[in-house]
Amino acid sequence: MFLFSDSRLLEKTSLAKGLLSRSVRPPSADSLTSLLQQNSRLKKTTGELAYQVVELQQQIKIKERVLDQQHARLREDERRRKGALDERRALQERVEQVQQQNGALKTEYDGLLERQRGAESRLREEKVRGGHLLEDMIHLKQQAAARMNSRNERKSRAREANLQKQLQTAARSKVTVDSSSSAPTSRSTSPKNEDLDDSMEPRRTRLFRSASATSPRIFTSIREMFGRKRRGHSVCSLEEDLVFPVGFCLSARVPVRALQVLEAHEQGINAVSFSSSSDLLATGGTDRVLKLWEVRAGSLAPRATLDGSTEGITCVEFDPAGFRVLAASYDKSAILWRLDDSVPKVTLTGHSRKVTAARFSSILHQVATGSADRTVRLWDLHRAACVQLVDVPSFCSDLVCSENCIISGHYDCKIRVWDTRASSCVQELPAQGRVTSLNLSSDHRQLLSCCRDDCLQLIDLRRWSHDRMCFRAEGFKCGSDSTKAVISPDSCYLAAGSADGAVYIWNVSTSNLETRLPDKHSSSISAVSWSLSGEYVVSVDKSRRAVLWSDI
Repeated sequence: MFLFSDSRLLEKTSLAKGLLSRSVRPPSADSLTSLLQQNSRLKKTTGELAYQVVELQQQIKIKERVLDQQHARLREDERRRKGALDERRALQERVEQVQQQNGALKTEYDGLLERQRGAESRLREEKVRGGHLLEDMIHLKQQAAARMNSRNERKSRAREANLQKQLQTAARSKVTVDSSSSAPTSRSTSPKNEDLDDSMEPRRTRLFRSASATSPRIFTSIREMFGRKRRGHSVCSLEEDLVFPVGFCLSARVPVRALQVLEAHEQGINAVSFSSSSDLLATGGTDRVLKLWEVRAGSLAPRATLDGSTEGITCVEFDPAGFRVLAASYDKSAILWRLDDSVPKVTLTGHSRKVTAARFSSILHQVATGSADRTVRLWDLHRAACVQLVDVPSFCSDLVCSENCIISGHYDCKIRVWDTRASSCVQELPAQGRVTSLNLSSDHRQLLSCCRDDCLQLIDLRRWSHDRMCFRAEGFKCGSDSTKAVISPDSCYLAAGSADGAVYIWNVSTSNLETRLPDKHSSSISAVSWSLSGEYVVSVDKSRRAVLWSDI
């Protein structure tokens, strides 16, 4: 616009110069009129130009004001930028301080955890030692009772011999008969015989009491009071009857890398479980053995191999005290071992098809099993016998035990809750697909189910169907009908293995995938287990491989 106005101004100025140059000649009447007209036009043009100059000056002032405002905004933005940089530096310093504090706290936590494991180990040793001392005391009491029994028997025999002599002496005494009396007297009236008669009755009484004191039933009762004689099928001992404290986890660690990868079995691995002390791991595989591993400084060391199953292992679980391990098998049985003996203590038979799950019940000396024969059974370990049988509508893939109830998962996409006191189903919950596994949180408030529709479902047992959360992830696929998922000991995370050989871990509070651990398994992962201390996660797969994960 400014260029156009300037060009018009130049054109009019040139026109004015041309008119002035032509006006040098003497004016005539016509030329004077023409000049007047030109003069008026020039005045008009000059006015227009003056008006345009004023407008341009106003526009320049407006532009200058706008430019000043922009400069002010630039200065304000620069000031804010400097403030943001200062704040960023302060936050970076704060992050470094927090990281240092976290490192110190982690070091302290590791130290405390190590001390806790040491204290728990010493506690177990003291409990075992106390059990041995108690057994020794019982043995001493039995020996003292045997000695007392022997003394009582010797006294009894002496009293019997003395009584026999007195009876013989009384038999040799003379009896006088009074002919005037209608009946003879039965004994001599001498003072000696009277004393003998008076002393015989209390001796007979003492003889009876002595015989009662030496009765074998007394010693049987004493043995039942102080200890129970072990039978061929009994697995109960003094230390197993005691309740041992178990560790707890304040905050579980999310694993980030593999500490160890090993070929744990000769064939595929189906089950894995940590003990309550977190320093012992059990794995069961298709090669028909159960292996025990010690967790030492971030590695797995072989401890023992337990035989006894004629087919593959499907499920493994330690008892709360950590003295025994229970396994379910394809050979239609459940097997119980003591950790110090590779020979099975109890073999529970009665199912007509493979046993898919075996768990310790909340009732002492009882275990529950689920099978493909559509039954759930409750067993008494003292008698190695089934004490309760529940017919279920569908193939039982897994089960867990809580107080007075058993929760089972089935192929008909249902989760059922059974009251063990009434042998009846008290709750039936729909699942997203065929249930492959169930897992209870450490506080027994939440139930995790894994289904074949590649979904993990978390149920609040306090509200049952009113509160459920579903967890999925891109790439996660349930690899088989027996894939096992697990809840972290602090109930903040869920872990499951996928058909692609990766371990997926979800955050319960956000329902989002927390991390994915790939590249260590070459086949579908069958089971995972999270240590009660929260430090380790172990995953096993169908190609014999076990991987120990942690953030250490």
